[in-house]
Amino acid sequence: MTAAELSVDRQPTGNGSVLVLAGEIDMSTAGQLRRAVDQALAEKPTRIVLDFGGVTFCDSQGLSTLIALNKAVDAAAGTLVLTNVGDFLQRLLEITGLRAAFAIEEPAGS
Repeated sequence: MTAAELSVDRQPTGNGSVLVLAGEIDMSTAGQLRRAVDQALAEKPTRIVLDFGGVTFCDSQGLSTLIALNKAVDAAAGTLVLTNVGDFLQRLLEITGLRAAFAIEEPAGS
């Protein structure tokens, strides 16, 4: 069994960053996601977008990390936006009652 992997490609924007995610968000990769968002927060953005287009899996640790990141970005007077949220994560957010806690946008050009 191979370890979960997550790649994060940070793309600066005029008011923040888009973090293009690919792979799995779980106990072994959540810290990597947190570090990427922390680096983006260091630039005092108004908006950080997490693009889930390449995410194949997100477990409870990943969901917990998303909640913590949402709070951290909010505390820094920014907005955390989720985009390209697949059916699996969409259902997970609905089932857990967390859908309303996140700003979710359709990807540009949809």
